Amino acid sequence: MLQVQFIRENQEIVLEGLAKRNFADAKSIVKKVLDTDESRRATQVSLDDVLAESNKLSKEIGGLFKAGEVQKANILKEKTGQLKEDSKALSEQLNTLSEDLQELLYQIPNIPHASVKAGNSEEDNEKIFSEGTIPDLGENALPHWELAKKYDIIDFELGNKIAGAGFPVYKGKGARLQRALINYFLDKNIEAGYKEYQVPHLVNTASATATGQLPDKDGQMYHATEDNLFLIPTAEVPITNMFRGNLLKETDFPITATGYTPCFRREAGSYGAHVRGLNRLHQFDKVEIVRIEHPNNSYNALNDMVEHIKNILRELKLPYRILRLCGGDTGFTAALTFDFELFSTAQDRWLEISSASNFETFQANRLKLRFKNETGKSELAHTLNGSSLALPRVLAGILENYQTAEGIKIPDVLVPYCGFSMIN
Repeated sequence: MLQVQFIRENQEIVLEGLAKRNFADAKSIVKKVLDTDESRRATQVSLDDVLAESNKLSKEIGGLFKAGEVQKANILKEKTGQLKEDSKALSEQLNTLSEDLQELLYQIPNIPHASVKAGNSEEDNEKIFSEGTIPDLGENALPHWELAKKYDIIDFELGNKIAGAGFPVYKGKGARLQRALINYFLDKNIEAGYKEYQVPHLVNTASATATGQLPDKDGQMYHATEDNLFLIPTAEVPITNMFRGNLLKETDFPITATGYTPCFRREAGSYGAHVRGLNRLHQFDKVEIVRIEHPNNSYNALNDMVEHIKNILRELKLPYRILRLCGGDTGFTAALTFDFELFSTAQDRWLEISSASNFETFQANRLKLRFKNETGKSELAHTLNGSSLALPRVLAGILENYQTAEGIKIPDVLVPYCGFSMIN
């Protein structure tokens, strides 16, 4: 969430940033924010004046009673009674204005980093890096959903029977490969200095709001209504919320965390060939990395995260590219996002497998996550997160790009984790 003071002092920068995102009615909502904030501050001043006057009269009344001037004291008591009514009305007005301001601020996305280009959709994203050789699989190459059926390692129909479309069942070597990827990703993250956590798979409204899923993604999350809990769309939500409300010291930085969780997304409205098989699921596994950083170091940290994900994909020997997302495709909470895409040779298309993002102070403002700087002043920290990695499309890429006439070869780095080198 943007800070009101930042909007007030940097109105043109905010409007330019929202224009990069093609954010509708930017001028209108910014004006509403500033007008509401002005009314809120004016109301606060009026309330403070009334309370100060009431306190002053209360002291005078006490003195008058002591001096035996009861009549004068009673006259002032009548005035304090009116002041109490005024303060109650102003307090209610202040609460309403504060709530209105909060709701308006919730509607405004983060301001993109200066390097982010304007754009409307994924078609306008910038390719900044690519690596790896796309294999020539020949004319008989199969997409992963056919390979899964051929080798009996993923059962989409059984998952549909149990829960519905988008909930696959992994079987035999498919389940073992899935588990191998989770352990491999976690080991790589721990080796890079990230501390492992096991976190809840459901969160409360405060947690979902603090990291920006609510109200922006309301309707896209699975909601356990009786307990008012939400199934997590990513481990970013519970891991980042572990630090909600904390006041850190500069020596606490950097805070690094990793965790594996299943992820749950309704993906309402998703359909068509591009979501077939593992391409888009309602439940999937992901290993996440999260960083809490000093503002001066957050973009160095983002670059480190990008290099870390690169190294994993190099070890897996998968062809990939990195995109810097344009304003129109950057997520609501992010200032800068790099997407990693894996080339699916059998599908002849790029599949997103990871995002690494810097949210700057946007999440920290909602989280009330601050630190004391060297002068003793309280500042907002910066938060970052990345997928390291999302399993379904990585698994799809391995199945498709490593297929041979004899079966599916397992990447060398995963063989010790799997206990086998071939699916056949």
